[in-house]
Formats: sequence, C-alpha cells, structure tokens
Amino acid sequence: QVQLVESGGGLVQPGGSLRLSCAASGSWASFYVTGWYRQAPGKQRELVATVTAYGNLNYADSVRGRFTISRDYAKSTAYLQMNSLKPEDTAVYYCNYRTRSSEYWGQGTQVTVSS
Repeated sequence: QVQLVESGGGLVQPGGSLRLSCAASGSWASFYVTGWYRQAPGKQRELVATVTAYGNLNYADSVRGRFTISRDYAKSTAYLQMNSLKPEDTAVYYCNYRTRSSEYWGQGTQVTVSS
C-alpha cells in the first residue's frame, strides 16, 4: 500500500507562484506514472500534468508553459512548480501515482488564486 502526502498549497495572488510536493511512502515501482489532477467547485477532476518513469511529460493545454512537473526518484517525490497563477487555477490539487496494477491518490491540497 502506497500513501501519498501532499504539501505546498495555499493562497496566492494572481501572477504568483507555488510549488506542490507529493511524497510517496516506500520506493517507486520500476514503471509508474505520477502526476497532478485538480478539481474546482462544481467541475470534474481534470488532469494537470503527469510524468512517467521514463521521463515522458504530459500537460493540460491550460497550464502548459506555466507549470512544470518534476520528480526525485531517490526521494519518491513529485513536484509541481506553478508560475503565473490565474484565478481559474483555483482548485483542490490531487497527487496521483499508478503502476501497472494499482493506483493511489493523495488527500488533496487547496490552491486559491485571488487578490
């Protein structure tokens, strides 16, 4: 069983930056996909960014060029650097980790972009 612990959310003004972290208990599998999803009030959960064990990146069109996903394999930790934040980025952000046989979610961290 893998547990994901997220941190780094908060309140930021438009144009500001935040960095989210997602630490997994134990070591990552040899093949995995990890990343971030978000859910705004009244909306469905949507993909933000993912990275595979091979380093393949995928970004939602709405965040490409502003957000950067990265990972530290030795620490089993994934990061989401969010720059040039907009009010429409306000949501609960969830870390996700999946292997060939299992999928795990973090508890979510609130990101609020407001002046």
